[in-house]
Amino acid sequence: MSEHRRKPPQPQGDGRAAARRGQSGASSGRRAAPRGATGSPADYGLGHGSGSEQQPTGSRADARRASQRSQGGGRRRSADLAAGRRGGQTGPGRGRGRSAPDRKRLIDYPRADKYGWQRWMPSWKLVAGLFVGFVGSLVAVAGIGYAMVGIPDVAKTATAQNNVYYWKDGSQMVATGGETNRQNIDLSQIPEEMRWAVISQENKTFYDDSGIDPKGIARAVFNMARGGQTQGGSTITQQYVKNAMLNDQSQTISRKFKEIFVSIKVGAEVDKDQIMAGYLNSAYYGRNAYGIQAAARAYFNKDAIKLNPGECAFLAAMLKGATYYDPAGATSVDSVGATPAANSKRAYRQMQDTLDKMVEYGHLDASVRAKYPTLPKWQNPRSNTDLKGQIGYLVDLANGYLVTHSKETGVTQDLLQQGGFSIYTTFDKKKVNELETAVKKVQDANIKPERRPDTDTHVQFGGASVEPDTGAIRAIYGGQDATKHFTDNADQTGAQVGSTFKPFVLAAAMTWGVRDPDLGSSQAQDERTIVSPKSLFSGQNKLKIRNYDRSIWKNEKGEEWLQTNDGNVSVGDAPDFKIDLREAMRESVNSAFVQLGMDVGLDKVKDSAVQAGLKESSLTNSGFPSFSIGISDPSAIRMAGAYATFASSGKQRDPYSVEKVTSEKGQIFTHRTQTKQAFTDKVADNVTDVLKTVVEKGTGTNAQLPGREVAGKTGTTDGNKSAWFVGYTPQLSTAVTMFRYDDDETKKNRTFLEMFGTGGQKKIHGASFPAQIWHDYMLEALQGTPAKDFPEPQPIGEVVNAEPSPTPTPSASEPEEEPSPSPSPSKSAVEPSPSPSDTCNKFFGCPNDGGTTNGNGNGGTGEASPSPSPSESPADTRGNTNGGIFGGPGG
Repeated sequence: MSEHRRKPPQPQGDGRAAARRGQSGASSGRRAAPRGATGSPADYGLGHGSGSEQQPTGSRADARRASQRSQGGGRRRSADLAAGRRGGQTGPGRGRGRSAPDRKRLIDYPRADKYGWQRWMPSWKLVAGLFVGFVGSLVAVAGIGYAMVGIPDVAKTATAQNNVYYWKDGSQMVATGGETNRQNIDLSQIPEEMRWAVISQENKTFYDDSGIDPKGIARAVFNMARGGQTQGGSTITQQYVKNAMLNDQSQTISRKFKEIFVSIKVGAEVDKDQIMAGYLNSAYYGRNAYGIQAAARAYFNKDAIKLNPGECAFLAAMLKGATYYDPAGATSVDSVGATPAANSKRAYRQMQDTLDKMVEYGHLDASVRAKYPTLPKWQNPRSNTDLKGQIGYLVDLANGYLVTHSKETGVTQDLLQQGGFSIYTTFDKKKVNELETAVKKVQDANIKPERRPDTDTHVQFGGASVEPDTGAIRAIYGGQDATKHFTDNADQTGAQVGSTFKPFVLAAAMTWGVRDPDLGSSQAQDERTIVSPKSLFSGQNKLKIRNYDRSIWKNEKGEEWLQTNDGNVSVGDAPDFKIDLREAMRESVNSAFVQLGMDVGLDKVKDSAVQAGLKESSLTNSGFPSFSIGISDPSAIRMAGAYATFASSGKQRDPYSVEKVTSEKGQIFTHRTQTKQAFTDKVADNVTDVLKTVVEKGTGTNAQLPGREVAGKTGTTDGNKSAWFVGYTPQLSTAVTMFRYDDDETKKNRTFLEMFGTGGQKKIHGASFPAQIWHDYMLEALQGTPAKDFPEPQPIGEVVNAEPSPTPTPSASEPEEEPSPSPSPSKSAVEPSPSPSDTCNKFFGCPNDGGTTNGNGNGGTGEASPSPSPSESPADTRGNTNGGIFGGPGG
């Protein structure tokens, strides 16, 4: 056997362990140092004795290993020695620390050559590398996206389908909306002022930008990411692309990114003039008009080329959203703020702002701009014969409901314009026809504008019928013809509701109670007395209104308030004229309910009205005493819905007009009625019981239905400018309103007109024509429906005996009481009217027939105050000159 294969000599003693240790001592140095090693060559068997001069003989491998040992003990040994130097320690076991990596990693993280928190801090090379990689990825994705999208053909958006509307019984009402009112024209046929109007208002850098607005895009993506609505394109190019992509209007981030890539491509490859022409030819201007030519015809009945700069600026305003800019208004049970008046104001401001910007940017001469200080004269918005009569109002109401509740219905304005929906409404064809017939019967028999032009012109009626158990709107009357009178009189018109508001005051008193006048304000809020219908309040005319603590109420100018009753008569027995709330409601006594509202708190009265179902936005001037007698202007739809809350023992359900919607993709929406307990059944049933007496032997006797229980309330407003009757049976709640209002929407500073002498009546009350219409309609609408009684009310509250105010000295010129045109067996023989919540000074707007003192009870004749000054826009005058914030309705 050769020398290098010979086994090493075995150590003597210690057995196998000693043998292993002996082997270890002759290793190549790749193993850890043995216990007790000091690091000297002798420890590793490199010599004998202290000098180690003699080297053992062996093979070449042994020689190589020996050489490595003499140079530091091999790689592992080198690492151990390095670790020892760093730690400043040597000795047994110190060579077992963390070793450096054998080779450099591609991504050095966590960092191997750092310790503590520095080990987890990425190097600048790593950060820079990741950033370059991220940007490169974005560029790659953008390049792929840019290559994959094509330039859309905007002409394809000219096609549309009808929406089909159905009655409650499933029969078809009308198929409409699919007619494409659009005609493309060349850029040369579009006035230059129209182009500059849009550029000045929407995108002044149109001819210089790349077609996208990064800030607008980021904002839209952020809104979508948090669940909000997407926003329209920020540049004209983006809006053009959006119009060309109507086949995909999904509210998703992926669609938004697709739109961005298309916009970039269009901006880079399509001529700017072509984009401008495409945008103006595809944009929606309202009134089913797509494109500038159709819009010019719809609003001005002229070709686009003949539009003047003012008309161009007006149409540019319509691009902001015709629902809120078309001066004709928009119709929806919940389209708050889209009235003709409010829209006129917005359109006027937007038009004037556009003209100013055109001058500022050098696109229009200032002398030309000065020729257009007002809205241009526009024409009626409808011409579709399918929408004549009440159909147009019904379609508008259903459309408005769908779009207003688009989050629930899934139907946006853009999708509705494309069509293809089957819309199943709540409208009962029989009831709609019967309500229209009832109105026409009264109108044809009594309203004679050719015979009485000063009193019978501009007379308007409106009505709505709501089912208490569901909130479904079964019928509306919006006006004579939807193609001639665009404003829906069933929706909010600005007509004040007068004394039909008083049930909400009574409900508040039965829910929260009146405050104790002997307690401090904070304690009085907590310690209240629930009111019984037998509670006593003053029916005195010209009652001095007090705060709940019996201090005299004064306005910010220190002026007092004297509340008049209709006909300037006191109700009740002298000298204190105390009457209970049932009688006060039956005879519609203003003074009692104004003081009751003060004792409860006007904030609670407002809460009561909102709980019943009125929109808070329609409740105006809630800090004034006359708030309790109806200076607010809710719609007929909302009033019918709020009274339906009483009919259903306090269960409130919002009025709605669409049951379900289907499309070719299947059913996309089904209405689910939401019910909340607005009032306890005890409160609601007691309000109903009090309102029953109004119809049985009060101001509402004209609304009696043979064999049926009816609850209701009349209402007439200050200056006799509107009159109401709102009433209900357990199965149906209906509101009817009457007012005079100039139908010419183009006129500025239009106001409600007085109805003294209208229809041959000395004065219009809720008990006259409105109650008659209500009676005739409900008589037919409830045929075949079994008579049903209201729930028996449970006793409620305590009998509160309000302190009377001192009786003022009667005025020598106080007018005599006026008999009601429809005398009732009530002991007062008059229906309280809309007389103002009077003070005796101009600040409170005392009417000529109010006969108030100057706020001090010393007698004298009240002076009529001027109407409130008109607002900066013609839109604000609507409903605000009807006695102003101080005009106190009654009746």
